[in-house]
Amino acid sequence: MANASKESGQAGDGSGTLYIVATPIGNLEDLSPRAEKVLSSVAVVAAEDTRHSGRLLQHLGLRKPMIALHEHNERERVAQVLKELQAGKDLALISDAGTPLISDPGYVVVREARALGIRVSPIPGPCALVTALSAAGLPTDRFLFAGFLPAKRTGRKAALEALRREQATLVFYESPHRILDTLADLVAMLGSERELVLGRELTKTFETFYSGTAEDVLAELQADPHGSKGEFVVVVRGAEASGEAGEESGLDVDKLLVLLLAELPVKKVAKIVAELTGGSKNELYQQALRLKAS
Repeated sequence: MANASKESGQAGDGSGTLYIVATPIGNLEDLSPRAEKVLSSVAVVAAEDTRHSGRLLQHLGLRKPMIALHEHNERERVAQVLKELQAGKDLALISDAGTPLISDPGYVVVREARALGIRVSPIPGPCALVTALSAAGLPTDRFLFAGFLPAKRTGRKAALEALRREQATLVFYESPHRILDTLADLVAMLGSERELVLGRELTKTFETFYSGTAEDVLAELQADPHGSKGEFVVVVRGAEASGEAGEESGLDVDKLLVLLLAELPVKKVAKIVAELTGGSKNELYQQALRLKAS
């Protein structure tokens, strides 16, 4: 088989090509023929987990020298990867699943390779982020990918607070042992009525989508005996395109909320103030909750 570097041309100094190869996120049939061709042709494979990726190579009938490159050793392995490339060897960078560098290691290697004039060639393919967005039924003209939210609740809530008024569709990755806590924090910080789609085990046998309000999705996941198993992509509708509540009306919304909260339930208060100011009922509900708790 022809050397993979001939596909796009080797660097002029005789260095090899660094291929960034997307691999399946679940279904092995999603590996593209081009990705298989490159993996067959390169001299070395740099993988996030050599044991995990070794099974993919075995499935393809390939035996390749491998370099373990993950978030804990990437900076230390850069020199080794660059040495292989400068020796004229083509190298494929793969992650455990999906497109490398998307919430996975590889940024340091790619940046250093490009700085040295080494050719970096992407081999596109599966990506959990795009897979979930394509099937979620939420706006995709603008979206903000925030990767994994902080593991600790305080940091997670702070991150969600910072995104509360973001109008673009929000996308997060989440692990099975934190998914219920994350959904609970989404309800608390973005509002129980915020529309949300949760993709679980995408492209795999038990692929499942949960959709509805954040509160409904949380309840559905809690009721599902398999709800906390697998990998998750969380897609959240952006905030409504409105200014701060009361901004145009000139009302002191905080003062109005406090006065009404003394007499009425939070939901009723939010509805009344939304009608008066033209603000988002969901956002006013969260604002009222914060005032009530203070």
